[in-house]
Amino acid sequence: MSVRTAIAFCILLLALSAPAAAEKLTADIPYVENGHERQVLDVYTPDEPADEPLPVMFWIHGGGWQVGDKSDVALKPKILTERGFVFVSTNYRLLPDVEMDALIRDVAKAFGWVHDNISEYGGDPNRIFVGGHSAGAQLAALICIDDRYLKEVGVSFEVLRGCIPVDGDTYDIPKIIMTAELRQMLYGGKMFTFGHRQKFGNDPEKHVDFSAVTHVAEDKGIPPFLILYFPGNADTRAQAGRLEEVLAEAGIPVTTYGKGDSNHSRLNNDLGKPDDPATERFLAFLDKYADAGYSPESD
Repeated sequence: MSVRTAIAFCILLLALSAPAAAEKLTADIPYVENGHERQVLDVYTPDEPADEPLPVMFWIHGGGWQVGDKSDVALKPKILTERGFVFVSTNYRLLPDVEMDALIRDVAKAFGWVHDNISEYGGDPNRIFVGGHSAGAQLAALICIDDRYLKEVGVSFEVLRGCIPVDGDTYDIPKIIMTAELRQMLYGGKMFTFGHRQKFGNDPEKHVDFSAVTHVAEDKGIPPFLILYFPGNADTRAQAGRLEEVLAEAGIPVTTYGKGDSNHSRLNNDLGKPDDPATERFLAFLDKYADAGYSPESD
């Protein structure tokens, strides 16, 4: 046997022994007709079609509303498609190319596309979870609490099964702005020229309006929440507590978990790893609320 033949034979053996991909990716699907290049999303489906419609995870990437990409999903598509979910990750236009209200509405439009089209990919349009990391956590919490955005795309909160914001620091924007500016006043240092104050419109009314906590109320159909955070960051710890407090006061099921042996990025990237305590809570939350027979009144 020649060296070339032996190499080809080894490659063939490796290909035959490699495990099949757990998920199938359909990439760069436009959710706005003739839209911007960032108004696209990815759909991950189980490799084998299911006998019945599957629950859906709609994921929003982070990046300070200025950078980031829908490909930043780490293990989540693999783990969730193996668990019987359809996973969707969306892009959206970024600051400063658009203002915050347009950015939020991009996310809502992507969600609207998912609701209207996900059945073609085996997903259940009436069982959708929303999650996101960092800036994506703020966006996830906002569209699951302020129903104006989904109503604009013709979607009711009734389709939401749960919300999982991961290590966000802007559920209450006035408080994070005051914290940053007080810290700068007390300890000095350079103040950001494009910090939260500017990103959210440099208008106190906008800061309040873009805060998820502002819009929490009973009987709106707000879904259950799992809030994950890194307790080593005082800002995300305080914001997680603030959102938990407001949701609980309104009678909305809410659980928070702070993973100490981590950091802002690792908390998100480790979701899906074996023996990861945040993953255990993440999957338990999905399992609890993904049941086709679940109704909010049962909590």
